[in-house]
Amino acid sequence: MKKILFVTHNGRFLVQFELNDIRILQDMGYEVHCATNFKGELMRVDAEQTLKEHGVICHQIDIERSPLKMWQNTRAYSQLKSLLRSEDFAGVHCHTPMGGVIGRLAASATHTAPVIYTAHGFHFYKGCPLKNRLIYQTAETFLARYTDAQITINQEDFAAAQKFPLRGKAYYVPGIGVDVKKISSVQVDRATKRAELGIPQDALVFITVGELIPRKNQEFLIRAFSNANLTNAHLLICGSGREKEHLEQRMQELKVAEKVHLLGFRRDVYELLKCSDVFVFPSKQEGLPVALMEAMAAGLPCIASRIRGNVDLLKDSRYLFEPADENALCQLLKDVANGVQIEQECAQNREMLKRYDTENVSEYMKCVYMEVLIGEKNDGRNRCE
Repeated sequence: MKKILFVTHNGRFLVQFELNDIRILQDMGYEVHCATNFKGELMRVDAEQTLKEHGVICHQIDIERSPLKMWQNTRAYSQLKSLLRSEDFAGVHCHTPMGGVIGRLAASATHTAPVIYTAHGFHFYKGCPLKNRLIYQTAETFLARYTDAQITINQEDFAAAQKFPLRGKAYYVPGIGVDVKKISSVQVDRATKRAELGIPQDALVFITVGELIPRKNQEFLIRAFSNANLTNAHLLICGSGREKEHLEQRMQELKVAEKVHLLGFRRDVYELLKCSDVFVFPSKQEGLPVALMEAMAAGLPCIASRIRGNVDLLKDSRYLFEPADENALCQLLKDVANGVQIEQECAQNREMLKRYDTENVSEYMKCVYMEVLIGEKNDGRNRCE
């Protein structure tokens, strides 16, 4: 049986985002392996066990997310080369920036091909700091010579990838997919769920989902929510992270602690979406945000920052705002509270999501795998182009 190796900086990433690709390859007859770092993960046991339950053979390498951890990543490079030499892999699929760097370099050193790299959002983008372009764009340009398939998940990144001197070519795939039918069919007792959260039944409930880090811009949202001063409105923030204490402090200072709820990491996000009224996504940087797609699938009107990824999903929406324009966000919160163009927005979201449904995305990915791994061209549906 032919073998494929996934490389990333932690196992949780594969569980969260790559189980569908793993299934596609297994259905094509491949034995799927992964090389990643399970050490020190908050969800280490869950990630490793989940991957094994899905038939994945797991290998520990000491790769770190930060490129500054040179010693650990040099060791991971050596570990990965040893693994590639000991196993006869028919291809390597790299994910995450450091997984992409170490995976492609090790594959080149061991003459392992083809090499696929999925960029889940380049670290250089419109409006990014100059250092991002100097470091990350330069690195991607160099590594392109070791890349047989560069997969991108939004149009801005696809345009950038087409300019790289790739050994192979660039592909556009509409994200990792979202199970629209599953999410839209979720049933929840809104009254019971709101009572559990301590939220009035007649409240207007805004919700956002994301790790509590500066890039997700939750403090900006809390300020705009405070300034909007909406009667009987509440804001749910789902996610954990290092910004928690800072956000709690800002909530107290802005006197909105009773209306803003930090819910931490949740396993019932779909139910929370279904008991909410509006999704807000103020992020500064994204690839193609799953959280936004899930909110669209749940039937919520969505307010989002006008950035890469968000604009792919909400192309013609009136509810986009510049990520630094707090007044604009504040006004949109008021507009949605007044029902401005809500039905039209939700209808547009439902139509747009057809492109990003898991079933459709799977067709794209299978097409890429067939072309890159087997050399079999597309059957005329032109998914790979």
